[in-house]
Amino acid sequence: MSQKHRALAGLGIVLISALASVLAYPDLPNQMAIHFTADGTPDDYMRKQLAVALVPALELAILGMYAVIPRIDPLGENIAQFETYYDLAAIVTVAILAYVHGAVLGYNLGYRFEMAQVVAPMLAVVGIVFGFVVENAKQNWFVGIRTPWTLSNEEVWTRTHERSGILFKVAGLIALLAIPFPQYFEVLAIAPLALAALLPTVYSYVLYRRISHA
Repeated sequence: MSQKHRALAGLGIVLISALASVLAYPDLPNQMAIHFTADGTPDDYMRKQLAVALVPALELAILGMYAVIPRIDPLGENIAQFETYYDLAAIVTVAILAYVHGAVLGYNLGYRFEMAQVVAPMLAVVGIVFGFVVENAKQNWFVGIRTPWTLSNEEVWTRTHERSGILFKVAGLIALLAIPFPQYFEVLAIAPLALAALLPTVYSYVLYRRISHA
């Protein structure tokens, strides 16, 4: 995948989000629910003029960010070594925002659903995709497990990311279980991903100390 393909795919998703906003706009309430508690109860609202524009604008900003990062990262040349996965991360990030936007529009149009069952697939995709991205990522300052120890030692970076990729993919697969069992959402979807993010940080420190004192 090239930068051009990433931009085209990302802009396509932005246009779909914007079109969804335009089509839904006449039937949306003036104050839209935009945030929900764990049980699906709305707990924050926003004027619809801003709510319908916010996510498409954010998607566009994120695409711009992914375009700029290789140019400002001191290790930006390494990003070219895993460009396909970098582009995948960009597109999936924008697609997830579009998914959330669609769910929010649907709720405000009167559709009701179990919030955990909507969020669980999204978290599963985050875990699985991020797993593939991090296990292929080379040293850089923006994408991956960026700790003082991974950024200071290439071997620590490589070994940490190889193991992190497995953890995130497993956590993503476990999150799928929250779809049939939404009552265990925190245990099945949140906790595994939190552990997958925390354990590599600890591991990178331990590994760095071990290598430094070898």
